[in-house]
Amino acid sequence: MKKPVRIVITGGAGQIAYALAFRIAAGEMLGTDQPVILHLLEIPNALDALKGIVMELEDCAYPLLQDIVMTEEVKVAFTDVDYALLVGARPRGPGMERNDLLRVNGDIFTVQGKALNEYANPRVKVLVVGNPANTNAYIAMQSAPNLSPQQFSAMTRLDHNRAVSQLAIKLGVPVTAINQVIIWGNHSATQYPDINHALVHNQSALALVDQNWINHDFIPSVQQRGAAIINIRGKSSAASAAFAAMAHLRDWVSGTDAWVSMAVPSDGSYGIAEKLIYSFPVTIKDGEYHIVPALEINELSHARMQASQQELEQERAAITDLLC
Repeated sequence: MKKPVRIVITGGAGQIAYALAFRIAAGEMLGTDQPVILHLLEIPNALDALKGIVMELEDCAYPLLQDIVMTEEVKVAFTDVDYALLVGARPRGPGMERNDLLRVNGDIFTVQGKALNEYANPRVKVLVVGNPANTNAYIAMQSAPNLSPQQFSAMTRLDHNRAVSQLAIKLGVPVTAINQVIIWGNHSATQYPDINHALVHNQSALALVDQNWINHDFIPSVQQRGAAIINIRGKSSAASAAFAAMAHLRDWVSGTDAWVSMAVPSDGSYGIAEKLIYSFPVTIKDGEYHIVPALEINELSHARMQASQQELEQERAAITDLLC
């Protein structure tokens, strides 16, 4: 048996965390030979709900689940963790402007970034799921100066999965037939789902669909999928978001030759401002991601990519004083 690893999930009583914790405990994220210790962080008035989840986890008697740490204290939650899934975030309330949301979450992710810096395993891998995910990840990264920026990422894997699924449905093929789909930019309505490089059974996707469908159906449906689910279901995506988070970290640890989309600190690739947490196509080897280099970017794609960068720069400007 391997040595147990510690995994913190913030917002532990929330819908996404509920959908996530049981699958991690079952070995779906890190493998069926990897014991885990779950650290579940919640705010004080949600601890009773979290206790119920802990009871359910105990009742599953998972062989891999070595221990559960339930806490409202950030220090306890982040001490010695190897993987951090920052799921909990303040949702946008009535009358709240986007800048208000950024600043409220800025306080949360500043505290958590500092805790990661001080208490976590120095090699911790951090995935931010809570929205606005890219900028929350940027705040956490900037608040953890002793950690490498490459240890931080935000989730656009759900958007990536949605794009793959929409293309598969359109063409009547299994999702496994599709490769090299890309999500560029922010996890927001400015994200750019790009199939210019996508392959379907090793054939160019552009040869199989028309530009009108791409512009008026595919791109808007991926960009607005989360809102559409809320309108129909009355709640935001939970199971699909949890699956995407699990897949993101699984591939980050285990590696993949396939292109996947991760929001990571820009190194200047494709003209994107350095250090912005921006979604790129990546491959992963030995626990390190590598941005797919030297792709040809057409004028329309460039404009969409720049629009998402501009939104992220505006978000960064709105919280700059929190990082001083």
